[in-house]
Amino acid sequence: MEQSSGQAPQKPSDRRSVRWFLTARNFLWRHLPLRLHRWIPETFIGFCMLNLFTFSVDLGLLTLFYRVIGLPNPVAITISYGTAFTLAFLLNRWFNFRSHAPMGRSGARYVLVVAVNYLAFILGVGSGLVALGVNYLVARVLAGLCEALWMYCMMRWFVFREPARSDKGERDSGGAARLVLAEKH
Repeated sequence: MEQSSGQAPQKPSDRRSVRWFLTARNFLWRHLPLRLHRWIPETFIGFCMLNLFTFSVDLGLLTLFYRVIGLPNPVAITISYGTAFTLAFLLNRWFNFRSHAPMGRSGARYVLVVAVNYLAFILGVGSGLVALGVNYLVARVLAGLCEALWMYCMMRWFVFREPARSDKGERDSGGAARLVLAEKH
């Protein structure tokens, strides 16, 4: 098996799962109305797919810790969110953004983005709405909508941003691919 620079060799099943994900992501993107192709990159569709899954993990753990075990809401949010955000980072890095950047650099950036997200949206909006009497799951969904836009933008343009390449073959992490596709249509 080939080993690319700085990466551990992939198992055949790993490559198969990435190919399956990319096929599903690109299928969904291709079936968007054509005008949306200019505005919605493929990575946004992948982000939605992966983060819907990790959000369901978050809600399931939140329910377990808050309703079943009886932990205080901020503690239950912290544990469930911490688990889900770690899973989201790994899945988006591997499947969606296909990042080859050093794990330490992108991981440190992600922790910074998540810290801001956690304080502003998860605890701020989520716990604030619960304190106002909104059901904890409704509050979490509303906070999740706010965080989704923030997290996608930060993952695309900050966490998994690739360094600029030479004039020939320069990439902008998805934008150039959209331009090429638009020229073909």
